[in-house]
Amino acid sequence: MQIYLLRHGIAEDASPGQADADRALTPEGMKRLREILKRARTASVSPTMIVTSPYVRARQTAEMAAEILGYTEELVPSVKLVPMASPVETWAEVRTLRGEPSLLLVGHEPHMSSFLGFLLGTPELRVDFKKGAMVRVDLFELGVQPRGVLKWMMAPKLAL
Repeated sequence: MQIYLLRHGIAEDASPGQADADRALTPEGMKRLREILKRARTASVSPTMIVTSPYVRARQTAEMAAEILGYTEELVPSVKLVPMASPVETWAEVRTLRGEPSLLLVGHEPHMSSFLGFLLGTPELRVDFKKGAMVRVDLFELGVQPRGVLKWMMAPKLAL
């Protein structure tokens, strides 16, 4: 199974009284995200399922990914991808999708870097997971503890 982790693009600052979950992508965030997704398309990224945090900025990121990567199915929302989600619980959900050859998970920090470390068997791993960055991990075992191999990480500045 291939797992792609994508952190949402640059989002607006919260206005007074606005919930964090309601923050949207900025025009600059959309522009940078479009470039990284185009680069991902040239790297043959073609998810069979896109699972996204229900937060607005992540949903917008997932919608853009679907458009650029040619994904035509429904996006799957999951609270297991919100900022403070547990990597163990996210993994339990991913394991239920074992029939999917290629998953794109769209979420937030600090969860994305924590989940990456968990997938690689190094929970103490520190990753500077920039907004709009994408990672590919290949998994060969879907047991209780994942055994993943980091294939690549693409930061937005590299795609521009």
